[in-house]
Amino acid sequence: MKTLYLDLCSGISGDMFLGAMLDLGVDIAELERQLRALHVSGWHLHVARGIKQGITGSKFEVHIAEPATANHDHPHNQLVDAPSNTAHHHASADQHHDHAHPPTPHPHRNAREIRELISSSPCSSWVKQRSISVFRRLAEAEGKIHGQQPDQVHFHEVGAIDSIIDIVGACVALELLGHPRVLASHATDGSGWVQCAHGKYPVPVPATIEILASRGIPLAQCDEPHELITPTGAALLAEFVESFGPIPPMRVHRVGYGLGTRDLAARPNVLRALLGEIGAGNEQPERDWETDTVAVLESNIDDATPEMLAYFADQMFAAGALDVFFAPIQMKKGRPGVILGLICPANEADLFAERILRGTSAFGVRKTLCERRKLRREFRTVSTQFGDITVKIGLLNGQVIRIAPEYEPCREAAMRCGVPISEVYHAALQGTALMKPPIT
Repeated sequence: MKTLYLDLCSGISGDMFLGAMLDLGVDIAELERQLRALHVSGWHLHVARGIKQGITGSKFEVHIAEPATANHDHPHNQLVDAPSNTAHHHASADQHHDHAHPPTPHPHRNAREIRELISSSPCSSWVKQRSISVFRRLAEAEGKIHGQQPDQVHFHEVGAIDSIIDIVGACVALELLGHPRVLASHATDGSGWVQCAHGKYPVPVPATIEILASRGIPLAQCDEPHELITPTGAALLAEFVESFGPIPPMRVHRVGYGLGTRDLAARPNVLRALLGEIGAGNEQPERDWETDTVAVLESNIDDATPEMLAYFADQMFAAGALDVFFAPIQMKKGRPGVILGLICPANEADLFAERILRGTSAFGVRKTLCERRKLRREFRTVSTQFGDITVKIGLLNGQVIRIAPEYEPCREAAMRCGVPISEVYHAALQGTALMKPPIT
């Protein structure tokens, strides 16, 4: 299984993560092309090669322009050689908490506005879903600290343009790497104090601790008197990392280094990323399917009404569950019951287990981690006599394995035209055969 391992010896921030991904080979031009589709203006990317304590890597920065100079001629995705102390000191630099942004005319955004901005972008469904989830983790942490509802949190820390670019860019980079399984070493932060918009905070800062605690991620401190894990970095760990510990047995194909800004006293200020395979044998044919790890949660229930269970399922789908299902069973003393099954991302298993315990009559939840193999997916639009219909294409090694019209466009077309939905399905399937160029 394709695996990305993050060595957190010097912590993690959004820009260090992207620097490491670019050093692994992510195409900077394609990354910027997708980020431009967000329609957020007033920024450009700068990527430089540099050195930290003898280790060469990539330094990623988002430069924010004043509105009057946003259309300057500075080249965008340039990659240049730079000495170890080269850095453009602005607030997105690593281990500078995002609170420290100097005043700019760019408006702050709340969580709802950021979610709408990402949802309306042409990014892939996976990138949009994971980017929104990362911001949700930040909003929940900030809301808890400041006594606000998550949607009402104004992101003085992470709502600035560079942080939107960092978070969406991180998701795009992982997609460009082929959605690898993500593992990491134990999280280590520094000590001391940082100046934030609300005043001085101790390191680790409150938002970072809240985000890591929400996933039960172990956290230790070292004697570096600086912030090493930013809230953005913590949110990326909480969203993507399945487990924390030493490097597992893996075949390493590439190593990348994302550089920080400071020169630390006792360690190189880098995020090291290893890209390789776990459990891969040369005798196995290579397949281009997608893989991930999910949690399957189950509970036997015999005292809930169908209405209660249906309502709970709707809530879980809205919260991001991958699937919710019920199966009839016979329980002790001959009582009929159901198995409640819920599939969710592995790193959200505890969160959904708590939702089951709070939202149903269950007294316990079983958890199983499963590896999935999924066809690569593409979405196409076909023209039919009932209007344009979106179809999902499943591919394996370049061959079309599955074609499935999407339900919602078919339902809307059937209601609009007053025909059975089966006719719309049939027309959409016929339309795929006429697509030019052919699906390959």
